[in-house]
Amino acid sequence: MTHKTAIIGLGIMGRRLLENLLVHPAFEPVALWDPSAGSCDKARAVAPGVPVVDSAEAAIAAADVLYLACPPVPRKAYALAAAGAGKAVFLEKPLGVDIPESRDLVQRLAAAGTPAAVNFTQASSRGFEVLRSAIDGGEAGDVLGIDIVVTYPAWPRAWQVDADWLRFKAEGGYTREVISHFPFLSERFLGPLTLRWAHPSYPADPALCETQVLARLETTDGRPVSVLGSVGGAQPDRQEVTVKASKTGFRFTEFYQLWKSTGGEWSAAYDFPTDPRRDSLQRQLGELDKCVRGEPHRLATPEEALRVQVLIEGMLAGQS
Repeated sequence: MTHKTAIIGLGIMGRRLLENLLVHPAFEPVALWDPSAGSCDKARAVAPGVPVVDSAEAAIAAADVLYLACPPVPRKAYALAAAGAGKAVFLEKPLGVDIPESRDLVQRLAAAGTPAAVNFTQASSRGFEVLRSAIDGGEAGDVLGIDIVVTYPAWPRAWQVDADWLRFKAEGGYTREVISHFPFLSERFLGPLTLRWAHPSYPADPALCETQVLARLETTDGRPVSVLGSVGGAQPDRQEVTVKASKTGFRFTEFYQLWKSTGGEWSAAYDFPTDPRRDSLQRQLGELDKCVRGEPHRLATPEEALRVQVLIEGMLAGQS
């Protein structure tokens, strides 16, 4: 049986997953909803055969699985409505922006007993598999720490400008939207992290999101995870995560490409697929299928996403 799936939130992330749902054998998109008529029109162009319904409630009622690609604040109500109706829930990250609210969400999702996961897209990637094998098999040697570097000429990026909320401090910012992927990655390979200090910078307008962030996180045994984020200047987008190890180091670029080095130039750690984003999202949906069926899976749990949220909100607050 295929999983009848609804999407709430039809911005770029919602439409990307919709494209992938259409070609994955385990899922059948059956309902779409967004308060924006323009976003609904763009979704109709992607999937003209999938109904755009009149309300979030109608989308939830039509499906067995709900994907929430809406902004963080309204996600909680939709997720709990779906879980209360016995539907599986797949949430975009970040889990939320208010830690007590998110902690309550995680507890109530657990109490509901329905399948739930969060879309940290690297969780089921080929790069994660290769890096795990390199660490477990001894190729990497001792893992010494991780460096995270994210720089953009502007935020939001050109393809995100329709999601205007991303530029505001209340729910947006690249630390929540992008950097959050990488403490998740770090905890998967190093274990729990603690934020030791953070220094964010903000523009003069108090409503706008961060422009720079520096932070140091540490494992329980003191290994560092260093974070540098910056916006501005004529430059290409840069998203790099370097896993420093004693024998072979590894670097993720553009989320999906994994490189390795024993001290010389970086070389590809595996044969990259022609369309790495599609490959990654199809693998995510394969893991979501397992999650919905109650089988072991690699997706981020709500509990993991809450841990990441605590770290990210600490960075934005300048916790030390």
